[in-house]
Amino acid sequence: MMLSTGLLKLTPTQADSQRRRARRFAEGVSLWLAVLLMLFVHPLYAEADQRQSDSVGVLHFVDAAGRWQEPAIVLDSEFDIEVSGLLAETTLSRRFRNTSDAWREGVFVFPLPEKASVYGLTMTVGERTIVGEAQPKAEARKTYEKARSAGQSAANVEQHRPNLFTARVANIPPGETISVELQYQQPVDYRSGEFELRVPTTLMPRYMPGQPAAGQPREWHGGWALPSTQVPDADAISPFTVQANDVGATSHRADIRMTIDAGLPLARVISPSHPLQTRLDGQTVQVQSEQVLMDRDFVMRWQPLAGREPTAAVFHQRWQDDDYLLTMIVPGVNEAQVLPRDLVFVIDTSGSMAGESIRQARSALQQGLATLTPDDRFNVIRFNNQTHALFMQPEAATGNNLARARRYVANLQADGGTEMAPALERALTIPASASEKAGERVRQVVFITDGAVGNEAALFAQIRQQLGSQRLFTVGIGSAPNLHFMREAARWGRGLYTAIQDPADVSGPLQRLFAAMEAPVLTNVRVQWPGQSGKVESFPARTGDLFRGEPLVQVVRGTAPSGVLKVSGQLPGGRRWKQSLDLQQAAPGHGLNRLWARQKIDHLLDSARLVGGEPNKARVTELAVEHTLMSPYTSFVAVDESPARPSGATADTEHLPTLLPAGSQAGMLRYPQTATLAPLFTALGVIGLMFALAIGLLQRRATV
Repeated sequence: MMLSTGLLKLTPTQADSQRRRARRFAEGVSLWLAVLLMLFVHPLYAEADQRQSDSVGVLHFVDAAGRWQEPAIVLDSEFDIEVSGLLAETTLSRRFRNTSDAWREGVFVFPLPEKASVYGLTMTVGERTIVGEAQPKAEARKTYEKARSAGQSAANVEQHRPNLFTARVANIPPGETISVELQYQQPVDYRSGEFELRVPTTLMPRYMPGQPAAGQPREWHGGWALPSTQVPDADAISPFTVQANDVGATSHRADIRMTIDAGLPLARVISPSHPLQTRLDGQTVQVQSEQVLMDRDFVMRWQPLAGREPTAAVFHQRWQDDDYLLTMIVPGVNEAQVLPRDLVFVIDTSGSMAGESIRQARSALQQGLATLTPDDRFNVIRFNNQTHALFMQPEAATGNNLARARRYVANLQADGGTEMAPALERALTIPASASEKAGERVRQVVFITDGAVGNEAALFAQIRQQLGSQRLFTVGIGSAPNLHFMREAARWGRGLYTAIQDPADVSGPLQRLFAAMEAPVLTNVRVQWPGQSGKVESFPARTGDLFRGEPLVQVVRGTAPSGVLKVSGQLPGGRRWKQSLDLQQAAPGHGLNRLWARQKIDHLLDSARLVGGEPNKARVTELAVEHTLMSPYTSFVAVDESPARPSGATADTEHLPTLLPAGSQAGMLRYPQTATLAPLFTALGVIGLMFALAIGLLQRRATV
């Protein structure tokens, strides 16, 4: 042994011996870690297969071996729709049939039309019918929870978004059925000589931006998403999404019956979404579609005979000593003065758009490019997790630029998240070089998306703040778009919206939208009701510009059906337009009080958002209870006073899935077991690495 510069040097034999001991120690540690990780995997696997939370409810879609099982509750629905003039009344019946041998609670998250006013709930248990009542939301929850704990059959329905609701049905007996009947009304859309009614039956899984929120209460929730800083109720609006063959052969089907009394002869009645059976009885049309899969919106359109299109209509209702009027006035179509435009197209290329949706979106954008003139400038912006623009700023619509844009659009693919906020900011930011004088150039934004986001309120606030003098138009894509986002984004953007559901249905709605975008028909619209005073309240409170083919629709309380309604506005070129309507010609109306109350509630909520304050919760609740309406602060609850479940029996909670919207890619499926598999996959990956390290060391040892 030799000493050199104060350090001990080992002989070659001693060094080799020490390396072998270190290698054997590393092998032993690797193998022991692998064994410990194997023991750690078992509870993770159990956690991945089944959630064990009494407050959330136990999911029964996956067995102990990780195999998919059909839900124990079979769900079927009936839509019975009565259309009279400008309003549609719908009775929606949901039947929850328990096919298991245990007591169940069923939870189902479902969409309704974005302008629906829910005003009634009835629960049927055997031969007993229980009429529900509207209560403040917290009170309704307590009523339902008390009944559930007491073993009583109960139903609760509450609102998360204007178009998104949850129904809970407690204590469904083994082998029995409980029916829940909802009553709601919605306005009928009328534009460019055609009426349309849309009934949603499912929803696309929504993108939930933001960071995970800490300390969020978990009761009453059970979705695939966790609460985030931007979507605090993400777990309440994210039902599991499955394919049709993942549920029972008779589950998630609907019968749709519809009676249309338009008050005028009709030229045609069609549905671009479903096959129909129709029967004409004078001016009334009976429509029926049976056992349709709840995987797409049901869309109905009807068109008056040529020359019989409505130009004005008024309806009257007397309710609780108050008069309510609903009026519609359609300005005549005039040749518009077309101004040069800066037209920015924004297209959603996130994962929810994969499949048929991205093909429809590309087609819609290509049609939009075809409307450009040599005087226009344009840009194309795509977004998913990131935002990318074709040009740095809008460029002239020359042949070369349009050809480049068409190639760019044709190659767009869908994947990633739905980060809308950066795309909106990019589209609504006017470049410094675009400094034309006011009135010389119109700046418009066309936003093409399925609207599958959970942070709608934040996006509406962004539109209000960044819009300026621009106009925002939205195009809804897919078989189940989020029309609440489409309609409200266009409203705050002072534009219009349209929706495309079927590839064969692309050209018609887009042609009407792009024709309307050329220029407004009326600006500076003024509505003067007779005897208008502080007691008269009409909605919308502020009438925006009217585009080509768009009617003026207002509902008012406090005006009797007498006198003359006067409407005026400014036509393109500066000419004045006036029209009067004799209110004594009002036809009998029904449900106008609910329509007025719903618009009053929306006005209160909007007014608070505009100033960044809290809505007048007490006033909204008062209006909703007075008119028996569901709102953000009220819910419906019905309780059967007779205890049903034996005291010793328990009732498991089952969160029913929704069907994947037709045309969507399988990547949008949200099965229950996928929510907690991440730790399992991580552990398996670490085990694989440890075994690979151990095998590598053994092989190296064998070669030494």
